[in-house]
Amino acid sequence: MKATKPSVYDQILAVIRQIPPGRVASYGQIAWIVNAPTPRMVGYALAGLPNDADVPWQRVINSQGGISPRGDPLSSGQQRKLLEAEGVTFGPDGRVDFARFGWDGPDPAWLAEQGFTLLPWTGPRR
Repeated sequence: MKATKPSVYDQILAVIRQIPPGRVASYGQIAWIVNAPTPRMVGYALAGLPNDADVPWQRVINSQGGISPRGDPLSSGQQRKLLEAEGVTFGPDGRVDFARFGWDGPDPAWLAEQGFTLLPWTGPRR
């Protein structure tokens, strides 16, 4: 019997689990890795997480290096605190420097094991 492919949401969460402490990725970067139609799908996947999820949601930020507002107004402050506890710093403009803290993506061997096929990147670096 053929194994079913994980849903795009499960793939998104699997990739986010690969982001190491002290690094960040953008919604668009995660969407590109899993070949999701839009970065917004990454946001939807994270919005549906239970409070006790083992997914480091705080490590996903917007493409400008900022924290995107969520439904809970306290979550932005919590996200910043979690990132700062991991050593991520914010500039005076409230943004993270992707050149310093950006994640380069999962290990290629892990991607291959998971069955991911990366399409050519056509957008901004992050």
